[in-house]
Amino acid sequence: MKTIQLTKVSLVLKVLLTVVSCVSDDDFAVPDLTIEEPQLNGEVITISSLRDLFLQEGETVDLSESTQYVEGYVVSSDQAGNWFEEIIIQDSPSAPTAGIRVLIDNSPLFTTYEVGRKIFVKLSGLHLGDSNGVLTLGVTSNLEKIAAPAQFDFITRSQEVAEIIPLDVAIGNFSELIENVFVRLSDVQFIPEETIATSDGLPLSFSGEPLDEFDGERTIIACANNQTVILSTSTFAAFQSIALPIGRGSISGTLTRNFFGDTFNIVVNNQNDVSFEDVERCDPTVIDCGVADNVGTQVLFEDFFETQDTNQPITGNGWTNFVQEGTETWEAFSSTSTNVSLGISATIGSSQSGDDSSIAWLVTPEINFDNQDGETLQFRTSNSFSDGSTLELLFSRDWDGTTETIPTATWDVLSAAFIVQDDDFFGDWFSSGIVDLSCISGSGYIGYRYIGNGNADFDGAYELDEIEINANL
Repeated sequence: MKTIQLTKVSLVLKVLLTVVSCVSDDDFAVPDLTIEEPQLNGEVITISSLRDLFLQEGETVDLSESTQYVEGYVVSSDQAGNWFEEIIIQDSPSAPTAGIRVLIDNSPLFTTYEVGRKIFVKLSGLHLGDSNGVLTLGVTSNLEKIAAPAQFDFITRSQEVAEIIPLDVAIGNFSELIENVFVRLSDVQFIPEETIATSDGLPLSFSGEPLDEFDGERTIIACANNQTVILSTSTFAAFQSIALPIGRGSISGTLTRNFFGDTFNIVVNNQNDVSFEDVERCDPTVIDCGVADNVGTQVLFEDFFETQDTNQPITGNGWTNFVQEGTETWEAFSSTSTNVSLGISATIGSSQSGDDSSIAWLVTPEINFDNQDGETLQFRTSNSFSDGSTLELLFSRDWDGTTETIPTATWDVLSAAFIVQDDDFFGDWFSSGIVDLSCISGSGYIGYRYIGNGNADFDGAYELDEIEINANL
């Protein structure tokens, strides 16, 4: 029996050796996965030219008869689950000038279209239009997704994979021209209400809160000028439950729009695109004495603007009316239209100004808070579609009274006052409430600072009236 078993083993070994000896080395080589540079049967055009075509037509464009291709570099990645069945391409790996979204009914896509991969999209059979506020390529006039089996009929990969260099841009300089472009915001942070000043003292997650549905929306604020933008993160993202960083730094992501297409959003590929290496935040000091129950009878300062000349800058009564950036100043206005004024009111807005940045101040005369008790502030505000522009109520103890030093003085936030919000009805006027100032000591100035620009998304107007600072006798 033992002899038979050994004979079988020897026979098996001989067979194996024979098979191995017949296999050449080349048969075990790694498959050749290199991509040949495609030879396209048609003209290659730029994303900018597609954008110009859409703007010229003003509606969805049928490209079915086109013989052209559009080229671009992939800047989105669904590897972390923050993009779904779409890729974003821009016209250059660095200093891009245009981008476009391509809808594909397949997931994942990053294994085929990795970040930096240059691709060519055949336009024949596609439609070009606006979807959720951004330029998009899809099939049919409804901009539906390209079917998964058909994607390679439309999309051809180049052998080039480039390093994507984010376009450095300030929030106030967002525009349609750089939608679908990979941008970088520098010296920014998440607002205190979502990081260090939450109800439980813990920062929110990117998109894992109970009230987050489909997307988590977190507010990014620029340290330089307090302008804000929303970071939108899918509730399906792999990093949805990771806590927001509480420091400050840079964020790199694609500039897009929210679901309704009416406000800019930033979408990152993964949490590593949020690089907050500075632990020091840039939050202003907040002065919050709360809200008072009543108003004293001593008037320290008031202005209802009834003596001002309409369509002229606010002057007199101790006001400092200062334009820090841009061309827009606080002016007197009177209106009986839908957005009615309270007699004569003060207004500021940067619509159609052409300003890259608009910052305008209206500052009260100096108030001494040691000469009396129970100081309070009241005023009323309204807006005209304030969009992304902001109006802030600030207080400074160290401003020296000269206009040139307003930007360099220390300005704290008077947080208890209500100021009209962008989604409040533009025809109404809203009370600030009775803002308690009694916890302030010494002397200082109260300032209203407007921040906007000529961009339609940041150019709204605010109206201000019936300002009263009172105290007890």
